[in-house]
Amino acid sequence: MAEDSRSTLDRRRFVRLAGGAVLGSALAGAGAGTAQAVIGAPALPPPLGHPHQPQVPPVPPLPDQLSGGKVTPPAPSLRVPYAQGTPAPAAVREALPDTPPFTFRTSGYTAADLPEQLRPWRDRPTAWAAVTPDTAHTYLDPAGVIKYRPSRSAAGYDQPVTQIQFGLGCVAAHRTAGDPDRKALFLKRAKAQAHRLIDNRVESRGAWYFPYPFDFTHSTHSGISYRAPWYSGMAQGEAISLFIQLSQLDGVTAAERTLYRTAADGAFASLLRGDDAAPWVVNRDSEGHLWIQEYPVDAPGTSDCTYNGMIFAMFGLWDYVRATGNALAAQLYDGACTTVDHYFPTLRNRQWASHYCLTHRIPTPSYHQHHINLYRQLHWQTGSPRFAHMSDLLTDDFPAGQLPADSPVVLAAGTHTLYRYDTNTDGDFLASKGDAELARRTVSLSRATRATASRRRRIMGRGVAYRIDTGPYAGWWVGEAFPKSYLLGEYLPSVYRPQRSLVFPAGTGVVCRRFGRDRAVAATRTVTFAKPSRAPFDRRSVVNGRPMCRIAAGALKGFWVFAGDVVTDGR
Repeated sequence: MAEDSRSTLDRRRFVRLAGGAVLGSALAGAGAGTAQAVIGAPALPPPLGHPHQPQVPPVPPLPDQLSGGKVTPPAPSLRVPYAQGTPAPAAVREALPDTPPFTFRTSGYTAADLPEQLRPWRDRPTAWAAVTPDTAHTYLDPAGVIKYRPSRSAAGYDQPVTQIQFGLGCVAAHRTAGDPDRKALFLKRAKAQAHRLIDNRVESRGAWYFPYPFDFTHSTHSGISYRAPWYSGMAQGEAISLFIQLSQLDGVTAAERTLYRTAADGAFASLLRGDDAAPWVVNRDSEGHLWIQEYPVDAPGTSDCTYNGMIFAMFGLWDYVRATGNALAAQLYDGACTTVDHYFPTLRNRQWASHYCLTHRIPTPSYHQHHINLYRQLHWQTGSPRFAHMSDLLTDDFPAGQLPADSPVVLAAGTHTLYRYDTNTDGDFLASKGDAELARRTVSLSRATRATASRRRRIMGRGVAYRIDTGPYAGWWVGEAFPKSYLLGEYLPSVYRPQRSLVFPAGTGVVCRRFGRDRAVAATRTVTFAKPSRAPFDRRSVVNGRPMCRIAAGALKGFWVFAGDVVTDGR
């Protein structure tokens, strides 16, 4: 694409950038020629085989709820009080509480409608190869229900979260499968998980609970020392999603649809019962915030307050609100959003991996990408830029490190310092090694050079760096520092719905760039405004080694601006 050769932006076209309101008033006092196009800006060298599509990190595998803990058989005398008989829809509806379990803080968050592809769990379809699992910890029983086993030689158990998430993955795969036989099997698997949950329900205080029929302890997370049966708010919320989503499929009968909606009502009722009696999965903390506890502990203030389990459960509330319009569900969703908003500064661990839970505040790299994804989904679900901004901060703090093969890194002419760090063989962080510096060297390049990298990640206690994987510098790391050293292309995109807004500062020239299909710079413009000026943006990515925002409308539509040069909303 040719370089834009105009020296001055058309005044009226530029006003349309933000619908003529804020930018219009700014330009009115700016004087002619304030917004200038920079001519002859050097284009980046064309990438060698670099794809046009932005590089999106894969959705991280679902977390294992029992990871790091110990599963043991229950006492021989255990008798789980499973409910008997077929559920009666009218009785379940009649038992639904008509008030919240307690008062809690809210902020006005609402469950906004979403296009199909952005709704909860659509991003996690079960792969066809996994429709009949047989792993070290999971297998299918004769009824087609997934079971958890501590080892291949150990007895298996019904574990609600594993069954629910497998069912939701099968629902997502059923929606998109083209082959009729595969479509039918995915639906069969999803139904099997739902019916096992319904058959195993425990009814208490007019609510349905889904029991864990084994003992469980965790040495790191104090307070988690459960004797069967025990219960999890994560399972209760996710079960709502499974039942609601199954009830919305064309492939279920009218009787099944009624059963699934009844089950959703029963599970929802559990989120309306507080911790004044057992079992319980929701409580209010000392500051008046609502928590859905993945690992509820009776002693006040000793539950983990686990972030990912809370948000996964909230997706069930979103599904329930959108399907039923229930005002209490909307109030709970608002309260839960208010909680994860309020405690974000505690979840965040600046320039490193975020904390797993509020109580223990242990940085946990394996959960950080989940937090990025979950906060992004809360942005979609609520339409709030606050959750989008939080997701952005987490992305910058500890970005997903793996790169596609042969990802190009540009090294400008001049001097570069390279490092070796103590990592695993792939260049990933190991707590036992701590990214300790092992060696450094200085190299001088007489001209700009291209290398390839396999990792782009934050080094503990330092900045973001690239691990070079070819040529004489293979195995060495170079720090990210545009324009001296940078990864060529677009990575880690975040798409916003609805669009967000950013503000250009007053009296400061800001460079905007448009990129061609080969990721070379096709046009560059420098704009200056007399007053702070607002513009919409719909995407934020790492572009050529810097976080950048893509303008979504007006004369600068399609141009990217460095996030550090503007102020984005949601703060």
